[in-house]
Amino acid sequence: MEKIYSKVDGRLLHLINRINDIDSERNNLSSDNAYLQCATMKLSEGKTFKAHKHFERPRIEEKYIPQESWMVFKGSVKCILYDLDDSIIDTPILYAGDASFTYFGGHTYEILENDTIVYEYKTGPYEGQSNDKIFLK
Repeated sequence: MEKIYSKVDGRLLHLINRINDIDSERNNLSSDNAYLQCATMKLSEGKTFKAHKHFERPRIEEKYIPQESWMVFKGSVKCILYDLDDSIIDTPILYAGDASFTYFGGHTYEILENDTIVYEYKTGPYEGQSNDKIFLK
């Protein structure tokens, strides 16, 4: 797992998890206070989980920052990751099975192969581009 910290204030901005990093039955990637939660699991045949559902509960936070993740299923993607001052802080390349997580700071992506397939995950609810993002120069 690659953790990318801000040079401005030291907080965790981005996380890159490689498919080869997944080596235990469960590993929580996100801190408990991140809005975007993720765990990896390497499971054996026959493993089951206790049936459950999640319930509604009130949120305490008045403000939060949307957080985003990309999971590459096929192809490759160059991530361009930004610090809090909008300077480029890292440019990792993701391959099939790899994932990026942006908690703070900016990002953009360059697709490196035709027919690349990714899943994008974001915290919601989504209220439109004008209420969600600021474009960097």
